[in-house]
Amino acid sequence: MTQNRYLPFPSRILDVIKHTDIEYTFRMEFSGEVKPGQFFEVSIPKYGEAPISVSGIGENYVDLTIRRVGKVTNEVFEHYTGDTLLMRGPYGNGFDLDNYRGKELVIIAGGTGVSPVRGVISWFGDHPEERKGMTIITGFKSEKDILFKEDFRRWRNQMNVILTLDAGEETEDHKIGLVTKFIPDLELADVSLAQAIVVGPPAMMRFSVQGLLARGFKEENIWVSHERKMCCGLGKCGHCKIGDTYVCLDGPVFNYTKGKTLID
Repeated sequence: MTQNRYLPFPSRILDVIKHTDIEYTFRMEFSGEVKPGQFFEVSIPKYGEAPISVSGIGENYVDLTIRRVGKVTNEVFEHYTGDTLLMRGPYGNGFDLDNYRGKELVIIAGGTGVSPVRGVISWFGDHPEERKGMTIITGFKSEKDILFKEDFRRWRNQMNVILTLDAGEETEDHKIGLVTKFIPDLELADVSLAQAIVVGPPAMMRFSVQGLLARGFKEENIWVSHERKMCCGLGKCGHCKIGDTYVCLDGPVFNYTKGKTLID
């Protein structure tokens, strides 16, 4: 019998990790194949459902980092360790780690855009033998908006980390300025072979990609994730359709050669 992919399944909350007043990571019980950059639909009866990117993958669990911004997510925040949420997925096209193995890797992420790439960063941070040089450039509005602070402490010992804030005082841990400010000075052994991932608000992604191209990156070596709201996750409702592309099926992760054509 074919499984109905519309049907959600219950998942127990294993842990709740607070990052900011409105952003928590819910560690959900899950066993199955999943890639960084894919997403789950999280639902609560009578309230609806919301697409949430996978921010971490472990043995029999996935991390979903959720921002409290609406009816469904407000209700999710009323649930605690040991409670159950309904989920369906994973959906979409995630980041294929094979695209980056043996290569220099640059990851640029803004705000909650760090969530879908956290799994990629952690994997290559823990497995340096599988890649060459690695730099991450991450931008947040202010110090109180920084996500995954414990991860950043670990990543600093594993790769080149540039954490930047929009304003404030520069410290040993963070710089001041937009992420694009730091692209021209990237130190790369061979930019023609280097791979890049860009995730964040549309304007940040657009100017970051422009900066990478100006730095010498090839279009086919750049990957982006479209943060377009998905509804059904199965390419049926058409809510995320751009031209003949369904972001929920063909994305949300795209090679830039395709991603640059996705204009509403």
